[in-house]
Amino acid sequence: MPSADAHLDLVELPSAIDSDITPPGRRPASAMDPNSEEPPALVEPLFDFGSVIRGAPPWLLSAAIHMVAFIVLGLLAMVVVEDSPFVLVAEFGENDIDADLDAIPDLTPTADLELQTDEIMPQDLPVVENPFSMPDLTAIQPNGLVLGSDTPSISVGLELKGREPGMREAMLAATGGTSGTENAVIEGLKWLARNQRRDGSWSLQGPYRGGATSRENLEAATAMALLAFQGHGHTHKSPPEDPFYRVVARGWHWLLSQQHDDGHFYGEVGNDRLYTHAQCTMALCELYAMTGDYELRKPAQKAVDYCVKIQTKKGGWRYTPGTDEDLSVTGWFAMALQSARMAGVEVPSDTFENLRNYLNSFDHEYGSRYSYQPNQSVTPAMTAEGLLCRQYLGWSRDDHRLVDGVSYLRGFLPEWNERNMYHWYYATQVMHHMEGEPWKEWNGIMRELLPSKQEKTGRERGSWTQAGDRHGTAGGRLYTTCLSIYILEVYYRHLPLYSNRVMH
Repeated sequence: MPSADAHLDLVELPSAIDSDITPPGRRPASAMDPNSEEPPALVEPLFDFGSVIRGAPPWLLSAAIHMVAFIVLGLLAMVVVEDSPFVLVAEFGENDIDADLDAIPDLTPTADLELQTDEIMPQDLPVVENPFSMPDLTAIQPNGLVLGSDTPSISVGLELKGREPGMREAMLAATGGTSGTENAVIEGLKWLARNQRRDGSWSLQGPYRGGATSRENLEAATAMALLAFQGHGHTHKSPPEDPFYRVVARGWHWLLSQQHDDGHFYGEVGNDRLYTHAQCTMALCELYAMTGDYELRKPAQKAVDYCVKIQTKKGGWRYTPGTDEDLSVTGWFAMALQSARMAGVEVPSDTFENLRNYLNSFDHEYGSRYSYQPNQSVTPAMTAEGLLCRQYLGWSRDDHRLVDGVSYLRGFLPEWNERNMYHWYYATQVMHHMEGEPWKEWNGIMRELLPSKQEKTGRERGSWTQAGDRHGTAGGRLYTTCLSIYILEVYYRHLPLYSNRVMH
């Protein structure tokens, strides 16, 4: 993750399997009563099996023995894991994933669709049938979102409704997406699916070209990949015909197995450990909000409790739990706790109030600009991250500090030769929530630029190169690809905070 001095080592970073997810410890009922005292009845054999064996030719016996061995080896290849809330029974098949992914329709724009690439704003939407309806957002969350979740919110999961089929298509059209942006998302998800490891995890270092130069972090890589799939609406509860639901189920089975008893997800000690925990918490709470799967509630609450426990007295987070703060790490925790609030997971109000106090310690232009740490130089990336936190903590769209900060960000419009995906990821969300002219200007560039720079052929088709990105060398191809997917999912990944129109 970036700092004010442009230093980032990924110590600061933020084939399919048929699977089934069942409650822990669940077993199929036995076909025989083990408590029965009555012996089974003896049955006269219909033929003498021994005579058949003795009279069989040698080649037939050899074939039978090899067939039995083949079946036994196949059974040994089955993966049955039972030590987590998910019980995954899976059989590996190298070619299944390609067949499933090839079945996804190509969304390359047609001549007719190209005529509709101009932004369609909510007020331009026609009235359609009830499946796309949603309530008035401002009636639920005036001036942004509430600070705490000690009391269950009636808006649980609402902010993620744009990811659902039907609503996703409506939001894509309503907020400026195109068939080109959506096709790029799907191609990116296919690349991630092809590069999932056999155990369900993802790697920052390969096997693709352009892996991270920093040390390996499987937990962070897996969380980032799962956030990309979930941003498009794919979960372990998706219908079996969803070509990505098995990928997500395998990923979550692995990631949940990495959670420690105190709730944290990171492995080895390093500067990336709290980035990792924030990303894993964010992904887990999103999944719980999207599915309502009760088996996820306990691990989600444990992850959130750990976030709360290690917040510093000043209200932020950094590398060592409870001891220091920077805005880069703190921003990921802010988004993780916001996802918890969306899911109805308990977060003390004091945690958000402390976060607000930490943001208040940045005195750049009355809070309209932000730096990696207070009293350091302002940067566009940190300003975007800080303003997104402010939006979720309740600043209104016409707050002069937010308006001034957005004006500053408009001076750093996306240019491929000066790309910084980390900055673009946060700035895209800020502009999306602002809507109006700032969003039209930003989106008009981004929706053309990112799809045009996506790999179109070869083994890395669907990904985005890490070369040339400000933090790409440290983060690697998976990092730049995941952030690019998040950016192009922005149309439906989170509903705009300030919209007050009821969409039917």
